[in-house]
Amino acid sequence: MTRVVLLGASPGPIGSTEHVPPGRLALTSLPGSPTVLGRLYDQLLTMDAEPLAVARPGEAEELRGLPGRVVDSPDLAGDLRAVADAAESATENLFLIPANAVIHDELIYQITKTKRGALALIAKEPREEDADGEPLRPEAPIEEAEPEIGARFHEGLPVRMRAGRSRIVSVGSAYHAVTRPNSVALGPLHVHVKHAPVLAEAARELAGMAHLFGPEDDLVQLLVLGLVRRGVAVGLRGRRDLFYARAGSQAEADEAVAAMAGYDEDRARLNNAVKGADGFFTTFFVSTYSRFIARWAARRGLTPNQVTLISIALGVLAAAAFATGTRVGAVAGGLLIYFAFVFDCVDGQVARYARQFGVLGAWLDATFDRAKEYIVFAGLAIGATVAGQGDVWTLALVALSVQSVRHLLDFSFGAANRRKPPTPLPTLALTAADDRPLRDALDRRRTTTAQGGVRGLLRLWTQAGRFRAVHWARKMIVFPIGERFAAIAITAALFEPRVTFLTLVIWGCVAFAYTLTGRLMRSLA
Repeated sequence: MTRVVLLGASPGPIGSTEHVPPGRLALTSLPGSPTVLGRLYDQLLTMDAEPLAVARPGEAEELRGLPGRVVDSPDLAGDLRAVADAAESATENLFLIPANAVIHDELIYQITKTKRGALALIAKEPREEDADGEPLRPEAPIEEAEPEIGARFHEGLPVRMRAGRSRIVSVGSAYHAVTRPNSVALGPLHVHVKHAPVLAEAARELAGMAHLFGPEDDLVQLLVLGLVRRGVAVGLRGRRDLFYARAGSQAEADEAVAAMAGYDEDRARLNNAVKGADGFFTTFFVSTYSRFIARWAARRGLTPNQVTLISIALGVLAAAAFATGTRVGAVAGGLLIYFAFVFDCVDGQVARYARQFGVLGAWLDATFDRAKEYIVFAGLAIGATVAGQGDVWTLALVALSVQSVRHLLDFSFGAANRRKPPTPLPTLALTAADDRPLRDALDRRRTTTAQGGVRGLLRLWTQAGRFRAVHWARKMIVFPIGERFAAIAITAALFEPRVTFLTLVIWGCVAFAYTLTGRLMRSLA
């Protein structure tokens, strides 16, 4: 479960900068639908049956008739203290969102499912990049992408921050300056329970500084400011293909509804069901269409475990086809093992699209991926014997051993890496108005971790990944399951099983050497 905190008092960077008067939260969001507030409550009650709402006295009357608890707050300092109280008593993750938010369900899910310590929704200044991710021109003014935000951004109002590639590095307010601002916090903030005490401590200190802030200072942005300066890595999430806005008037609510209608939430949900870090073969030869199979399966009530069983059955049929020792059997086996892998991808996509997760499913997927592969090895070896192509059982055992050792290396390194404590980030007192000491500390930390030797080589190799050719070469060289199944399907259909096993052994050994070298270097670094 997630503890939901509704921020009714926060004006925010989008919409009115005035406090919301009574009745303005009860705006109609869609014809015949609940109000903006009612719609948001319907979305959030699945996460928290009794949300906590922080509101001005005038707003509180609208909130008291809804589930949960309402805290009356007279001013910004009261808002911050109420958030601190909620964080101190939290036993689960916290999700903070303005009460006048109009947001897609999928965007809420994407923010709250994060494994990061903290994640904030932001709008960044756009920039054009080449195929390798390098800027083609200086960053465009933010008003080109977000006119209303751009106006506030360049008026000098304190709704600004600076975000790096993967996290927020500095936040400003009416009191706090920020170096080269390039982003705006939009509202929703997800905080892991382990950082709740830090959030509470920072909120209380910010409450004592409330007299330094302006009427347009946003509550969520101040909370992000406190987390960043306390050394919490706050990740960032853009809106991209999903909608979010704050409605401070009926006109803004109508405008938000019209804008939201232009987004295909189901398509975004389907795209988000596909893993973003897959290998080359999976990305270009499976995921381009497997997501549509996943949606079809989910809409017909198929569970991820049932799709996994289909994948296993196709793998067994492929092994049986290979075992015939005929060319027709080899071609049929190649096609069957390909579609066995397709459905292996589909089961995870169904789970993410339909949000049906379970320990059994994860175990089945991880276990039977290996089982399918090894059953196919047996089928190929039997087929070679039946066809009189010689004994390839030794090669089959070598291929199996190479894959087993590689899997052991991956799982053991992953387990050891999870036990490693993260390197703490630099901190800066909330009373410091200038963020340059924090920026300098971050630059020194980045320089120190990249100096010479093993760390320098790792940094250079990481930077080389910005080039698409290098990126995909690194994906392929580790010989992931997609490439392995593709190699089996193609070589088995066109050549003898001996060629298939030689391909698996040679490529597997290269992948093992590359992976082992990388693991050793990262361990030494």
